[in-house]
Amino acid sequence: MTQPDHVPMQATDRVRPSVLLPPPGHWHPDRPGDLVELEAPQGPRFGATGPDLGYGLKLARRFEDRLELAPGELAEDAVAGCFACGSRRAAWFGRAPVVFDMQWAYTLWGFLGGAPDDLREWRRRLFAGAAESYWEQRRIVDAVRIETLPLTPAEVRQRLGAWKELLIA
Repeated sequence: MTQPDHVPMQATDRVRPSVLLPPPGHWHPDRPGDLVELEAPQGPRFGATGPDLGYGLKLARRFEDRLELAPGELAEDAVAGCFACGSRRAAWFGRAPVVFDMQWAYTLWGFLGGAPDDLREWRRRLFAGAAESYWEQRRIVDAVRIETLPLTPAEVRQRLGAWKELLIA
């Protein structure tokens, strides 16, 4: 708001001219953390981003009452690990999680039945503490072969007897 002429002003109250900044120069990604590709980096423990992955946790919890747990396994660990796997599958397709992603994950790990004994023993050690540790969840997701992601839950169930073809043991 302007100051009327009849009001006395001190020199410090006067509006000062602003200093104009020069236009920015040419920029190119030369810092170590800059991404130069359009694709996000992939690899162990990088995780996967996708839209509305949090909704997948609600979907994953819908299976809690149907889980077939071996002695020593906790439902919270199974939910956390399978949520992470189902979310990874949804992100691979570039969409939000749907109930079939979670069904796929629970079927893959044998929590919906039909798991061979050696898979149950391996997953018991792998899933231990997954509900409390993000890094344990990442280990579970990294154990899934990339070729397994496009399979349907029915195809995974058919191949569960040869689970080492689906997972990196």
